[in-house]
Amino acid sequence: MASRGTTETSKLKQNLEEQLDRLMQQLQDLEECREELDADEYEETKKETLEQLSEINDSLKKIMSGDMTLVDELSGMQLAIQAAISQAFKTPEVIRMFAKKQPKQLRTRLAEMDRDLIVGKLERDLYTQQKVEILTALRKLGEKLTPDDEMFLSANAGAALSQFERVSTGLG
Repeated sequence: MASRGTTETSKLKQNLEEQLDRLMQQLQDLEECREELDADEYEETKKETLEQLSEINDSLKKIMSGDMTLVDELSGMQLAIQAAISQAFKTPEVIRMFAKKQPKQLRTRLAEMDRDLIVGKLERDLYTQQKVEILTALRKLGEKLTPDDEMFLSANAGAALSQFERVSTGLG
């Protein structure tokens, strides 16, 4: 009887992670297939996906208010959902790594982007956007940023990321 609730908690967490993964993959697929869809179809699908993320976010709020043992594990997922809903992060891959608390993978992605920029495989604007997202995610995960990274973030963080910073501080 001592494990009562542990299995259910584990299943709930797994189900929420699977739903989040599915929706993040859906957003990523949508971005990759954007040119193949007409504008209305793209916007409608994106809107529906964001609504589903919002519903998961609402469920997380209810769970977190009634079960404090899940707060720490679910708060990261809620922050990632909030980032997607507020459209502070445009890269589903970054949102997914943030939600799963994967700072090493985020740093690896950043190194790959640095390399791609140098060899001309990545445009400067996209590089800047994604680097800001990754640095913001790393900061929210409690990772220490270099002074250069802090300066880059200060110089390039937009209004959406600033809003996400304020909202996510309120959630923590």
